[in-house]
Amino acid sequence: MKFSEYCQYDGLGLAELVRKGEVTPTQLLHTAAQRLEAVNPQLNAVIHTFLTAAEARARKPLPAGPFAGVPFILKDLLDDLAGEPTSLGSAQVRWFPEQNAEIVNRYLKAGLVPFAKSNLPEFGLMITTESKAFGPAHNPWKLGYSTGGSSGGSAAAVAARVVPMASANDGGGSIRFPAACCGVFGLKPSRGRNPTGPLDAEGWDGAIAGHPITLSVRDSAAMLDSLAGPELGAGFAVPAPAPAQSFLTTLDAPLKPLRIGYSDRPMVPAQVSPEAKAALANTVKLLKDLGHHVEEAHPEIDAEQMWQDFMIVISGHTAAKVNQIKAIWGAKVAGSLEPGTLSAAMLGRSFTSADVAQAKEGWHQVRHAMARYLSRYDLLLTPTLIGEPAAHGVIPPSAFESFQMRLGHRLPMGKLLMKSGLLFSLSERVLSRMAFTLMGNVTGLPAMSVPLHWTPNGLPLGSQFVGRMLDERRMLQLARQLEVAQPWFERRPLL
Repeated sequence: MKFSEYCQYDGLGLAELVRKGEVTPTQLLHTAAQRLEAVNPQLNAVIHTFLTAAEARARKPLPAGPFAGVPFILKDLLDDLAGEPTSLGSAQVRWFPEQNAEIVNRYLKAGLVPFAKSNLPEFGLMITTESKAFGPAHNPWKLGYSTGGSSGGSAAAVAARVVPMASANDGGGSIRFPAACCGVFGLKPSRGRNPTGPLDAEGWDGAIAGHPITLSVRDSAAMLDSLAGPELGAGFAVPAPAPAQSFLTTLDAPLKPLRIGYSDRPMVPAQVSPEAKAALANTVKLLKDLGHHVEEAHPEIDAEQMWQDFMIVISGHTAAKVNQIKAIWGAKVAGSLEPGTLSAAMLGRSFTSADVAQAKEGWHQVRHAMARYLSRYDLLLTPTLIGEPAAHGVIPPSAFESFQMRLGHRLPMGKLLMKSGLLFSLSERVLSRMAFTLMGNVTGLPAMSVPLHWTPNGLPLGSQFVGRMLDERRMLQLARQLEVAQPWFERRPLL
């Protein structure tokens, strides 16, 4: 199959060709592999391939799922595939899992054929994909610019049409942020909607959710049908949708006019660029043209408190992960982790269990604030990004900052850094860019980034919608309406 034909289809479209016998899974895999070979030297979106094993899978009878025979890329974090290495984005970590992550089992049951692992920052901690282990992933729309993170390699591979969708997960914006940077669609489902176990059944206290980044809205809906539902030992057990009420079959159902509040007020201290505000204004106009009631309304959230509470909880999980690596691979490997990771672990060791309990109360307050907001509005609309994707080297710590982090990571300075304001100063380039995405992880609410705007420089900016808990159906229906009104599928980067 020629790439010029392959790139005309989304995942469901390719699967339909397989069902009709017009193409084989092996042919699709070869086309995807050839496309990867052509563009990955420029993009560095993929860090590991396993084509031989994928070919063997493609030649066997595949499950009769909605995506039978479609090539797929897995993120190299949480989405473990038995026998293939997981690196967590780290230079020293190479773990060969003996079992699949539950979400990977569901990917396979849907008929997908994984053949590669995507690039990411170490531990998924950065909002850009520029790890020391694997080097930066390049934005397909402009080389030398960030793909976002932490699912940056997945988003870049989808935007470059290597695959119509790739796995991703989101603990602070890591589906929505790279989807916005790369001009593709990214849905973060409600807490508990999709499996995250068995090893990380409540990742980051429930802040993490997994779902693919896709080219089309219908692929995202069909994947949610395939992935949703409780798993063994789940901390947040959400029932799977009934077949008659699947997200895909109801995607094009008539959508009543929605009441949508919009805000350009960041929920973490940040400066929002004029271009991001222009993108928001364009989306507001589009929604009004479609008949929705849209008005400016800002959630009542303490921005300063929210980022502090998030950092206290997440740094504790990072400290625990570093301890785990030390126990398995030794102190030398743990000590070779990136300075930002070691610094985050130091923060986690500085806070007490009482600090964490109090921070989680802060999470609950944000959830209540959003519940009040969403009792008045069906959705909240914000920019996904505070500005266009950054050039490489802007977001990660400088050489001097890295030196300081490595020098001080053994000292329990977390509380001092927090109280003095130095912590935000050191983390601002990351935290400020999560100004609109972080709330969705703290609350567990579903959120999506829709690619509706490109800057004069040719870089994408997404529009984020946050909905009520478990209201993905209506959100996807709106995304589909926007996709029809202002299509993005045919917009492709010139590679």
